[in-house]
Amino acid sequence: MHKAQIVCIGQAVVDCITIGITYNGESRKSARAQTITLNAGGDALNESIVLSHLGWKVRTLCITGEDLAGDVIRSSLEKAGADTSGIRREASIPTVVADIIVETDGSRRSINSRAIGLGGLHVDPGLIGTPRLVSLASLFRAPLDDPEAVLELARAAKKAGAILCADTKIPVYKKIALSEFAPALSLVDYIFPNETEAAYYSGRSLTGQETEKDFEEMADAFLSAGAKNVVIKAGPGGCYYKGQEGSFSMPALPVKAVDTTGAGDNFVSGFITGLLEGDGAGKACRLGLACAAVSIGSVGTTAGVDSRDRVRALYDTYFR
Repeated sequence: MHKAQIVCIGQAVVDCITIGITYNGESRKSARAQTITLNAGGDALNESIVLSHLGWKVRTLCITGEDLAGDVIRSSLEKAGADTSGIRREASIPTVVADIIVETDGSRRSINSRAIGLGGLHVDPGLIGTPRLVSLASLFRAPLDDPEAVLELARAAKKAGAILCADTKIPVYKKIALSEFAPALSLVDYIFPNETEAAYYSGRSLTGQETEKDFEEMADAFLSAGAKNVVIKAGPGGCYYKGQEGSFSMPALPVKAVDTTGAGDNFVSGFITGLLEGDGAGKACRLGLACAAVSIGSVGTTAGVDSRDRVRALYDTYFR
């Protein structure tokens, strides 16, 4: 166990990733795929591993079952060098396993079961310690879907003097409004919804033709709920920032997408790195875009960003 610079809290799952499905005949009773792989995933795990690869000391706070999938999660984190002493393992619940279907263009869809609710269990705020930054890596999804539990974690982070970040999710088996989490959101320094999540929580419908004005209105919903800075991850559309440093948008880097699974978590990891290195929001966004671009060139959520040097090389190619 090391003294963590960053604590990542939230989902840790095992993903079954199927890429490039083609069906045998019109009956669709059987199919072929380019690849089918098992990978440890989930926002807290993804961020923990990528941030560890980027050179940070990370502790992961998550909840799993006492089963094979839970073993995979723990071993994946330990292999990356993350501190796993904060993992809560419970025999009463199964570890979350998700199906991820990746199309030939790199787009994806996921299938989740009720196990994603983690039996209503929570993370102990006392495990946060005194890091420089805390990431609520899957806000609005278990174990971060209870307003009071999230508020206690946010208070513990701010009491420790940490920067508080939050990456968002859309709940699967319940409905959540930003207003329910306003007390916790008032303590959040940076929040990172993707365009689908931003539309969901701002009550808008996505058209695929969103303008900077549309993203601004989405960001305003989070700012009105209390968050200080909002970064909307727009996939191929790059990102949009609004907050204490004004507002701006940036395009994604023009790289070929092999697998977009976890690209948003890689973006957040790059942005966090920029924050901790003392960069402003602009440079942090550029570093986030570089991490995401490296990530989508490989299959799996954490295989691409294997070192800070690899990200810096791509960053220098496009931004210097």
